[in-house]
Amino acid sequence: MQKFLVLFLLLLPCGLCGQTETAAATNDTLNKLANDFWAWRAKYAPFTGDDVNRLERPGGVRDWSAAAIDKRGHDLKDFDARYQKIDASGWPVPQQVDYRLIGSALSRVHWELEVNPRWKRDPNFYIEQTLTPIVEALTVPAPYDETRSREILTRIENVPSILQQGAENLDKAPGPFVTVAIQALEGVREGLHKMAAASRPVTTLEEKELTGASDRAADALEHFRANLQDRLPSSLKETALGRDAYVFFLKNVALYPYSPEQILAMGQQEWNRAVAFESYEKERNKNVPPLQLAKDTNSWIKDAAIKESQIREFLDKHGILTVPGWLQHYTLRPMPEYLRVLGFGENDDFTSPSRLNENCIRYLNEPSGNLGYFWRATAQDPRPIIVHEGIPGHYFQLCLSWKHEDPIRRHYYDSGANEGIGFYAEEMMLQNGLFDDSPHTREIIYNFMRLRALRVEVDVKLAIGQFSL
Repeated sequence: MQKFLVLFLLLLPCGLCGQTETAAATNDTLNKLANDFWAWRAKYAPFTGDDVNRLERPGGVRDWSAAAIDKRGHDLKDFDARYQKIDASGWPVPQQVDYRLIGSALSRVHWELEVNPRWKRDPNFYIEQTLTPIVEALTVPAPYDETRSREILTRIENVPSILQQGAENLDKAPGPFVTVAIQALEGVREGLHKMAAASRPVTTLEEKELTGASDRAADALEHFRANLQDRLPSSLKETALGRDAYVFFLKNVALYPYSPEQILAMGQQEWNRAVAFESYEKERNKNVPPLQLAKDTNSWIKDAAIKESQIREFLDKHGILTVPGWLQHYTLRPMPEYLRVLGFGENDDFTSPSRLNENCIRYLNEPSGNLGYFWRATAQDPRPIIVHEGIPGHYFQLCLSWKHEDPIRRHYYDSGANEGIGFYAEEMMLQNGLFDDSPHTREIIYNFMRLRALRVEVDVKLAIGQFSL
Protein backbone atom coordinates (compact mmCIF):
# COMPACT_ATOMS: atom_id res chain seq x y z
CA MET A 1 0.00 0.00 0.00
CA GLN A 2 2.94 2.36 0.57
CA LYS A 3 3.59 2.72 -3.18
CA PHE A 4 -0.05 3.47 -3.88
CA LEU A 5 -0.17 5.98 -1.02
CA VAL A 6 2.83 7.79 -2.49
CA LEU A 7 1.17 7.87 -5.92
CA PHE A 8 -2.07 9.18 -4.41
CA LEU A 9 -0.19 11.87 -2.53
CA LEU A 10 1.35 13.05 -5.79
CA LEU A 11 -2.06 14.49 -6.61
CA LEU A 12 -2.50 16.42 -3.36
CA PRO A 13 -2.20 20.22 -3.27
CA CYS A 14 1.21 21.39 -2.14
CA GLY A 15 0.53 24.62 -0.26
CA LEU A 16 2.64 25.55 2.74
CA CYS A 17 -0.34 26.18 5.03
CA GLY A 18 0.38 25.40 8.67
CA GLN A 19 4.15 25.26 8.32
CA THR A 20 6.42 27.16 10.65
CA GLU A 21 8.74 29.77 9.19
CA THR A 22 11.64 27.35 9.66
CA ALA A 23 9.81 24.55 7.85
CA ALA A 24 8.86 26.89 5.01
CA ALA A 25 12.46 28.06 4.70
CA THR A 26 13.69 24.47 4.66
CA ASN A 27 11.13 23.67 1.99
CA ASP A 28 12.51 26.55 -0.06
CA THR A 29 15.91 24.87 0.30
CA LEU A 30 14.42 21.65 -1.11
CA ASN A 31 12.88 23.59 -3.99
CA LYS A 32 16.25 25.21 -4.74
CA LEU A 33 17.91 21.80 -4.65
CA ALA A 34 15.21 20.40 -6.95
CA ASN A 35 15.55 23.25 -9.46
CA ASP A 36 19.33 22.86 -9.55
CA PHE A 37 19.07 19.09 -9.87
CA TRP A 38 16.51 19.08 -12.70
CA ALA A 39 18.54 21.63 -14.68
CA TRP A 40 21.63 19.45 -14.20
CA ARG A 41 19.67 16.33 -15.08
CA ALA A 42 18.43 17.81 -18.36
CA LYS A 43 22.07 18.32 -19.40
CA TYR A 44 23.47 14.97 -18.34
CA ALA A 45 20.73 12.34 -18.14
CA PRO A 46 21.43 9.46 -20.54
CA PHE A 47 19.12 9.03 -23.50
CA THR A 48 16.92 5.97 -23.24
CA GLY A 49 14.81 3.90 -25.60
CA ASP A 50 11.82 4.51 -23.32
CA ASP A 51 9.54 7.11 -24.91
CA VAL A 52 7.68 8.24 -21.78
CA ASN A 53 10.57 9.83 -19.91
CA ARG A 54 12.03 11.96 -22.67
CA LEU A 55 13.37 15.28 -21.46
CA GLU A 56 13.48 18.72 -22.95
CA ARG A 57 17.24 19.14 -23.13
CA PRO A 58 19.56 22.03 -23.89
CA GLY A 59 21.27 21.52 -27.21
CA GLY A 60 24.90 20.76 -27.79
CA VAL A 61 27.51 18.03 -27.59
CA ARG A 62 27.22 15.14 -25.11
CA ASP A 63 30.30 13.74 -23.38
CA TRP A 64 30.68 10.22 -21.98
CA SER A 65 34.41 10.33 -21.37
CA ALA A 66 35.75 8.89 -18.13
CA ALA A 67 36.52 12.43 -16.92
CA ALA A 68 32.96 13.60 -17.63
CA ILE A 69 31.48 10.60 -15.81
CA ASP A 70 33.79 11.24 -12.85
CA LYS A 71 32.64 14.88 -12.76
CA ARG A 72 29.01 13.74 -12.65
CA GLY A 73 29.84 11.51 -9.70
CA HIS A 74 31.28 14.51 -7.82
CA ASP A 75 28.22 16.61 -8.71
CA LEU A 76 25.99 13.84 -7.38
CA LYS A 77 27.89 13.81 -4.06
CA ASP A 78 27.25 17.53 -3.73
CA PHE A 79 23.52 17.03 -4.38
CA ASP A 80 23.48 14.18 -1.84
CA ALA A 81 25.11 16.36 0.79
CA ARG A 82 22.58 19.14 0.28
CA TYR A 83 19.74 16.59 0.44
CA GLN A 84 20.94 14.99 3.65
CA LYS A 85 21.10 18.37 5.43
CA ILE A 86 17.35 18.83 5.00
CA ASP A 87 15.16 17.56 7.83
CA ALA A 88 11.68 16.87 6.45
CA SER A 89 10.39 14.91 9.46
CA GLY A 90 8.15 17.72 10.71
CA TRP A 91 6.76 18.74 7.35
CA PRO A 92 3.17 18.21 6.17
CA VAL A 93 2.84 14.93 4.32
CA PRO A 94 2.68 16.42 0.78
CA GLN A 95 6.07 18.10 1.33
CA GLN A 96 7.48 14.90 2.81
CA VAL A 97 6.44 13.18 -0.42
CA ASP A 98 8.32 15.85 -2.40
CA TYR A 99 11.37 15.12 -0.26
CA ARG A 100 11.08 11.39 -0.99
CA LEU A 101 10.71 12.05 -4.72
CA ILE A 102 13.93 14.04 -4.86
CA GLY A 103 15.59 11.20 -2.95
CA SER A 104 14.31 8.79 -5.59
CA ALA A 105 15.61 10.99 -8.40
CA LEU A 106 19.07 11.14 -6.79
CA SER A 107 19.01 7.37 -6.28
CA ARG A 108 18.26 6.89 -9.97
CA VAL A 109 21.54 8.66 -10.81
CA HIS A 110 23.37 6.41 -8.34
CA TRP A 111 21.74 3.46 -10.12
CA GLU A 112 22.92 4.69 -13.51
CA LEU A 113 26.47 5.62 -12.50
CA GLU A 114 27.33 3.01 -9.87
CA VAL A 115 24.85 0.20 -9.19
CA ASN A 116 23.98 -0.63 -12.80
CA PRO A 117 26.78 1.15 -14.71
CA ARG A 118 25.66 0.35 -18.22
CA TRP A 119 28.22 2.90 -19.43
CA LYS A 120 30.91 0.32 -18.70
CA ARG A 121 29.10 -3.01 -19.07
CA ASP A 122 26.57 -2.70 -21.93
CA PRO A 123 27.51 -1.61 -25.46
CA ASN A 124 23.81 -1.05 -26.21
CA PHE A 125 24.08 1.96 -23.90
CA TYR A 126 26.24 3.71 -26.51
CA ILE A 127 23.81 2.90 -29.28
CA GLU A 128 21.19 4.63 -27.13
CA GLN A 129 23.47 7.66 -26.67
CA THR A 130 24.08 7.99 -30.43
CA LEU A 131 21.09 6.77 -32.45
CA THR A 132 18.32 7.43 -29.92
CA PRO A 133 19.04 11.21 -29.80
CA ILE A 134 18.71 11.37 -33.58
CA VAL A 135 15.41 9.47 -33.53
CA GLU A 136 14.08 11.69 -30.71
CA ALA A 137 14.89 14.82 -32.69
CA LEU A 138 13.17 13.43 -35.78
CA THR A 139 9.97 12.37 -34.00
CA VAL A 140 9.11 16.05 -33.48
CA PRO A 141 7.01 16.88 -36.56
CA ALA A 142 8.81 18.40 -39.55
CA PRO A 143 9.67 20.82 -41.07
CA TYR A 144 12.63 21.79 -38.86
CA ASP A 145 13.72 25.38 -38.42
CA GLU A 146 17.37 26.44 -38.26
CA THR A 147 17.71 25.73 -34.52
CA ARG A 148 16.21 22.24 -34.72
CA SER A 149 18.10 21.45 -37.91
CA ARG A 150 21.40 22.40 -36.27
CA GLU A 151 20.59 20.25 -33.23
CA ILE A 152 19.88 17.27 -35.51
CA LEU A 153 23.24 17.84 -37.21
CA THR A 154 25.03 18.20 -33.85
CA ARG A 155 23.62 14.89 -32.67
CA ILE A 156 24.81 13.14 -35.83
CA GLU A 157 28.25 14.76 -35.57
CA ASN A 158 28.45 13.69 -31.91
CA VAL A 159 28.30 9.98 -32.80
CA PRO A 160 32.04 9.31 -33.40
CA SER A 161 33.27 10.88 -30.16
CA ILE A 162 30.67 9.09 -28.02
CA LEU A 163 31.51 5.73 -29.58
CA GLN A 164 35.23 6.31 -29.04
CA GLN A 165 34.52 7.08 -25.39
CA GLY A 166 32.32 3.98 -25.19
CA ALA A 167 35.06 1.73 -26.55
CA GLU A 168 37.40 3.09 -23.85
CA ASN A 169 34.83 2.77 -21.04
CA LEU A 170 33.49 -0.72 -21.74
CA ASP A 171 34.93 -3.31 -19.39
CA LYS A 172 33.98 -7.00 -19.39
CA ALA A 173 30.68 -6.49 -21.20
CA PRO A 174 28.55 -9.68 -21.02
CA GLY A 175 28.45 -11.64 -24.27
CA PRO A 176 24.66 -11.57 -24.64
CA PHE A 177 24.72 -7.75 -24.46
CA VAL A 178 27.52 -7.64 -27.03
CA THR A 179 25.57 -9.94 -29.36
CA VAL A 180 22.45 -7.78 -29.17
CA ALA A 181 24.47 -4.64 -29.98
CA ILE A 182 26.14 -6.32 -32.97
CA GLN A 183 22.73 -7.34 -34.31
CA ALA A 184 21.27 -3.87 -33.73
CA LEU A 185 23.99 -2.24 -35.85
CA GLU A 186 23.58 -4.50 -38.86
CA GLY A 187 22.92 -2.36 -41.95
CA VAL A 188 23.38 0.88 -40.00
CA ARG A 189 25.25 2.64 -42.83
CA GLU A 190 22.43 2.16 -45.30
CA GLY A 191 19.90 3.35 -42.73
CA LEU A 192 21.83 6.53 -41.95
CA HIS A 193 22.42 7.25 -45.63
CA LYS A 194 18.71 6.94 -46.42
CA MET A 195 17.79 8.97 -43.34
CA ALA A 196 20.02 11.84 -44.48
CA ALA A 197 18.55 11.81 -47.99
CA ALA A 198 14.94 11.69 -46.75
CA SER A 199 15.30 14.29 -43.99
CA ARG A 200 17.35 16.94 -45.80
CA PRO A 201 14.33 18.53 -47.62
CA VAL A 202 12.58 19.19 -44.28
CA THR A 203 15.66 20.77 -42.65
CA THR A 204 17.66 23.91 -43.38
CA LEU A 205 20.85 21.86 -43.81
CA GLU A 206 22.98 21.62 -46.90
CA GLU A 207 23.13 18.19 -48.52
CA LYS A 208 26.92 18.04 -48.27
CA GLU A 209 27.08 18.73 -44.52
CA LEU A 210 24.27 16.33 -43.63
CA THR A 211 25.58 13.54 -45.85
CA GLY A 212 29.15 14.06 -44.64
CA ALA A 213 28.13 13.93 -40.96
CA SER A 214 26.02 10.81 -41.58
CA ASP A 215 28.90 9.07 -43.38
CA ARG A 216 31.27 9.81 -40.49
CA ALA A 217 28.67 8.52 -38.02
CA ALA A 218 28.28 5.35 -40.09
CA ASP A 219 32.06 4.86 -40.15
CA ALA A 220 32.16 5.13 -36.37
CA LEU A 221 29.22 2.79 -35.83
CA GLU A 222 30.68 0.16 -38.14
CA HIS A 223 34.06 0.44 -36.38
CA PHE A 224 32.31 0.08 -33.01
CA ARG A 225 30.49 -3.01 -34.30
CA ALA A 226 33.76 -4.55 -35.53
CA ASN A 227 35.34 -3.84 -32.13
CA LEU A 228 32.46 -5.65 -30.43
CA GLN A 229 32.89 -8.64 -32.73
CA ASP A 230 36.54 -8.81 -31.65
CA ARG A 231 35.51 -8.73 -27.96
CA LEU A 232 32.77 -11.35 -28.25
CA PRO A 233 34.88 -14.56 -27.97
CA SER A 234 36.37 -13.51 -24.61
CA SER A 235 33.26 -11.87 -23.15
CA LEU A 236 31.53 -12.99 -19.97
CA LYS A 237 28.27 -14.94 -20.06
CA GLU A 238 26.62 -13.65 -16.87
CA THR A 239 24.22 -10.72 -17.34
CA ALA A 240 22.34 -10.49 -14.03
CA LEU A 241 23.09 -7.68 -11.60
CA GLY A 242 21.94 -9.80 -8.68
CA ARG A 243 19.37 -9.52 -5.94
CA ASP A 244 21.08 -6.79 -3.88
CA ALA A 245 21.28 -4.38 -6.82
CA TYR A 246 17.70 -5.11 -7.80
CA VAL A 247 16.49 -4.48 -4.24
CA PHE A 248 18.35 -1.16 -4.27
CA PHE A 249 16.33 -0.12 -7.31
CA LEU A 250 13.00 -1.31 -5.90
CA LYS A 251 13.49 0.38 -2.54
CA ASN A 252 15.32 3.59 -3.41
CA VAL A 253 14.35 4.45 -6.98
CA ALA A 254 10.92 2.89 -7.54
CA LEU A 255 9.89 3.36 -3.86
CA TYR A 256 8.29 -0.09 -3.78
CA PRO A 257 7.71 -1.69 -0.37
CA TYR A 258 7.91 -5.17 -1.95
CA SER A 259 10.69 -7.73 -2.23
CA PRO A 260 11.45 -9.46 -5.54
CA GLU A 261 9.73 -12.55 -4.20
CA GLN A 262 6.56 -10.63 -3.36
CA ILE A 263 6.52 -9.09 -6.83
CA LEU A 264 6.89 -12.57 -8.36
CA ALA A 265 3.95 -13.80 -6.28
CA MET A 266 1.79 -10.89 -7.43
CA GLY A 267 2.81 -11.54 -11.03
CA GLN A 268 1.82 -15.19 -10.71
CA GLN A 269 -1.56 -14.20 -9.29
CA GLU A 270 -2.12 -11.79 -12.18
CA TRP A 271 -1.05 -14.46 -14.69
CA ASN A 272 -3.63 -16.90 -13.31
CA ARG A 273 -6.35 -14.25 -13.43
CA ALA A 274 -5.48 -13.15 -16.98
CA VAL A 275 -5.36 -16.71 -18.34
CA ALA A 276 -8.73 -17.54 -16.76
CA PHE A 277 -10.46 -14.39 -18.02
CA GLU A 278 -9.02 -14.75 -21.53
CA SER A 279 -10.19 -18.38 -21.62
CA TYR A 280 -13.72 -17.43 -20.58
CA GLU A 281 -13.81 -14.63 -23.14
CA LYS A 282 -12.59 -16.84 -25.99
CA GLU A 283 -15.16 -19.53 -25.20
CA ARG A 284 -17.89 -16.92 -25.05
CA ASN A 285 -16.84 -15.41 -28.42
CA LYS A 286 -16.02 -18.57 -30.37
CA ASN A 287 -18.81 -17.94 -32.90
CA VAL A 288 -18.13 -14.19 -33.26
CA PRO A 289 -16.49 -13.23 -36.61
CA PRO A 290 -12.83 -12.23 -36.17
CA LEU A 291 -11.63 -8.65 -36.19
CA GLN A 292 -10.24 -7.35 -39.46
CA LEU A 293 -7.12 -5.24 -39.94
CA ALA A 294 -7.54 -1.65 -41.08
CA LYS A 295 -7.61 -1.70 -44.88
CA ASP A 296 -5.03 1.10 -45.26
CA THR A 297 -3.20 3.79 -43.30
CA ASN A 298 -5.70 6.58 -44.02
CA SER A 299 -8.71 4.60 -42.81
CA TRP A 300 -6.72 3.51 -39.73
CA ILE A 301 -5.86 7.12 -38.89
CA LYS A 302 -9.46 8.32 -39.36
CA ASP A 303 -10.86 5.45 -37.27
CA ALA A 304 -8.42 6.23 -34.46
CA ALA A 305 -9.38 9.93 -34.48
CA ILE A 306 -13.09 9.09 -34.19
CA LYS A 307 -12.49 6.60 -31.40
CA GLU A 308 -10.21 8.94 -29.46
CA SER A 309 -13.06 11.47 -29.32
CA GLN A 310 -15.50 8.72 -28.32
CA ILE A 311 -13.20 7.68 -25.47
CA ARG A 312 -13.14 11.25 -24.14
CA GLU A 313 -16.95 11.31 -24.21
CA PHE A 314 -17.12 7.89 -22.55
CA LEU A 315 -14.83 9.00 -19.68
CA ASP A 316 -17.03 12.02 -19.00
CA LYS A 317 -20.37 10.26 -19.47
CA HIS A 318 -19.48 7.46 -17.06
CA GLY A 319 -18.06 9.82 -14.42
CA ILE A 320 -14.57 8.32 -14.66
CA LEU A 321 -12.64 11.56 -15.19
CA THR A 322 -12.87 14.84 -17.04
CA VAL A 323 -10.44 15.61 -19.85
CA PRO A 324 -9.36 19.29 -19.60
CA GLY A 325 -10.36 21.43 -22.56
CA TRP A 326 -6.74 22.54 -23.11
CA LEU A 327 -5.52 18.97 -23.68
CA GLN A 328 -4.82 18.24 -27.34
CA HIS A 329 -5.33 14.89 -29.09
CA TYR A 330 -3.56 11.55 -29.37
CA THR A 331 -3.23 11.07 -33.14
CA LEU A 332 -1.77 8.62 -35.64
CA ARG A 333 0.26 9.70 -38.68
CA PRO A 334 2.00 7.90 -41.55
CA MET A 335 5.63 7.03 -40.77
CA PRO A 336 8.05 9.55 -42.35
CA GLU A 337 10.65 7.88 -44.55
CA TYR A 338 13.53 9.29 -42.49
CA LEU A 339 12.22 7.46 -39.40
CA ARG A 340 11.22 4.27 -41.20
CA VAL A 341 14.67 3.67 -42.69
CA LEU A 342 16.40 4.04 -39.31
CA GLY A 343 14.22 1.31 -37.82
CA PHE A 344 15.32 2.21 -34.32
CA GLY A 345 13.64 3.54 -31.17
CA GLU A 346 10.07 4.52 -30.30
CA ASN A 347 8.49 6.46 -33.15
CA ASP A 348 6.17 8.77 -31.27
CA ASP A 349 6.07 12.29 -29.89
CA PHE A 350 4.24 12.88 -26.62
CA THR A 351 5.04 16.63 -26.97
CA SER A 352 6.71 18.32 -23.97
CA PRO A 353 6.20 20.99 -21.32
CA SER A 354 6.77 23.78 -23.86
CA ARG A 355 4.58 22.19 -26.59
CA LEU A 356 1.34 21.44 -24.78
CA ASN A 357 -0.59 23.16 -27.57
CA GLU A 358 0.46 20.45 -30.07
CA ASN A 359 -1.13 17.06 -30.72
CA CYS A 360 0.56 13.88 -29.59
CA ILE A 361 1.68 11.82 -32.60
CA ARG A 362 2.29 8.12 -33.11
CA TYR A 363 3.84 7.29 -36.47
CA LEU A 364 2.73 4.02 -38.05
CA ASN A 365 3.50 1.73 -40.96
CA GLU A 366 0.96 0.30 -43.36
CA PRO A 367 -1.34 -2.27 -41.73
CA SER A 368 -0.32 -5.84 -42.48
CA GLY A 369 0.02 -9.24 -40.90
CA ASN A 370 3.73 -8.48 -40.33
CA LEU A 371 3.09 -5.80 -37.71
CA GLY A 372 4.45 -6.37 -34.21
CA TYR A 373 2.30 -7.66 -31.35
CA PHE A 374 0.83 -4.38 -30.09
CA TRP A 375 0.49 -2.71 -33.47
CA ARG A 376 -1.27 -5.66 -35.06
CA ALA A 377 -3.84 -5.40 -32.25
CA THR A 378 -4.09 -1.65 -32.85
CA ALA A 379 -4.73 -2.19 -36.57
CA GLN A 380 -7.70 -4.35 -35.54
CA ASP A 381 -9.07 -1.86 -33.00
CA PRO A 382 -7.15 1.32 -32.07
CA ARG A 383 -8.89 1.75 -28.72
CA PRO A 384 -6.64 -0.49 -26.56
CA ILE A 385 -3.55 1.46 -27.54
CA ILE A 386 -5.36 4.81 -27.25
CA VAL A 387 -6.36 4.18 -23.64
CA HIS A 388 -2.82 3.02 -22.76
CA GLU A 389 -0.67 5.43 -24.78
CA GLY A 390 -3.09 8.31 -25.21
CA ILE A 391 -6.14 9.07 -23.05
CA PRO A 392 -6.37 8.34 -20.12
CA GLY A 393 -2.88 6.77 -20.36
CA HIS A 394 0.61 8.13 -21.02
CA TYR A 395 -0.11 11.28 -23.03
CA PHE A 396 -2.88 12.41 -20.67
CA GLN A 397 -0.79 11.70 -17.55
CA LEU A 398 2.33 13.40 -18.92
CA CYS A 399 0.40 16.54 -19.83
CA LEU A 400 -1.15 16.73 -16.37
CA SER A 401 2.33 16.33 -14.88
CA TRP A 402 3.79 19.07 -17.08
CA LYS A 403 1.03 21.44 -15.93
CA HIS A 404 1.51 20.66 -12.23
CA GLU A 405 2.01 23.68 -9.98
CA ASP A 406 4.76 21.91 -8.03
CA PRO A 407 8.01 21.69 -10.08
CA ILE A 408 9.11 18.58 -8.18
CA ARG A 409 5.98 16.73 -9.27
CA ARG A 410 6.26 18.30 -12.72
CA HIS A 411 9.65 16.76 -13.40
CA TYR A 412 9.57 13.53 -11.41
CA TYR A 413 9.52 10.33 -13.46
CA ASP A 414 9.26 6.63 -12.68
CA SER A 415 8.10 4.05 -15.17
CA GLY A 416 6.28 2.09 -12.45
CA ALA A 417 3.75 4.89 -12.10
CA ASN A 418 3.50 5.77 -15.80
CA GLU A 419 3.25 2.22 -17.12
CA GLY A 420 1.09 1.16 -14.20
CA ILE A 421 -1.48 3.85 -14.99
CA GLY A 422 -1.40 3.00 -18.70
CA PHE A 423 -1.92 -0.70 -17.99
CA TYR A 424 -4.56 0.01 -15.35
CA ALA A 425 -6.50 2.16 -17.84
CA GLU A 426 -6.94 -0.81 -20.21
CA GLU A 427 -8.84 -3.02 -17.77
CA MET A 428 -10.59 -0.07 -16.14
CA MET A 429 -12.12 0.82 -19.50
CA LEU A 430 -12.98 -2.81 -20.20
CA GLN A 431 -14.81 -3.15 -16.88
CA ASN A 432 -16.64 0.13 -17.52
CA GLY A 433 -17.96 -1.24 -20.81
CA LEU A 434 -15.93 0.58 -23.47
CA PHE A 435 -15.34 -2.67 -25.39
CA ASP A 436 -18.81 -4.18 -24.99
CA ASP A 437 -19.41 -3.63 -28.70
CA SER A 438 -16.36 -5.72 -29.70
CA PRO A 439 -15.99 -9.11 -27.98
CA HIS A 440 -12.64 -9.88 -29.61
CA THR A 441 -11.25 -6.54 -28.38
CA ARG A 442 -11.97 -7.76 -24.85
CA GLU A 443 -9.83 -10.79 -25.69
CA ILE A 444 -7.05 -8.42 -26.75
CA ILE A 445 -7.18 -6.65 -23.37
CA TYR A 446 -6.96 -9.94 -21.49
CA ASN A 447 -4.10 -11.06 -23.73
CA PHE A 448 -2.30 -7.78 -22.97
CA MET A 449 -2.81 -8.56 -19.26
CA ARG A 450 -1.39 -12.03 -19.77
CA LEU A 451 1.73 -10.66 -21.47
CA ARG A 452 2.36 -8.07 -18.71
CA ALA A 453 2.00 -10.74 -16.02
CA LEU A 454 4.46 -13.00 -17.81
CA ARG A 455 6.90 -10.12 -18.17
CA VAL A 456 6.94 -9.72 -14.38
CA GLU A 457 8.42 -13.20 -14.00
CA VAL A 458 10.88 -12.70 -16.86
CA ASP A 459 12.05 -9.24 -15.71
CA VAL A 460 12.50 -10.14 -12.06
CA LYS A 461 14.21 -13.48 -12.65
CA LEU A 462 16.56 -12.00 -15.24
CA ALA A 463 17.53 -9.28 -12.78
CA ILE A 464 18.23 -11.59 -9.84
CA GLY A 465 19.90 -14.29 -11.94
CA GLN A 466 17.26 -17.05 -11.88
CA PHE A 467 16.79 -16.75 -15.65
CA SER A 468 19.47 -16.44 -18.31
CA LEU A 469 18.91 -14.73 -21.62
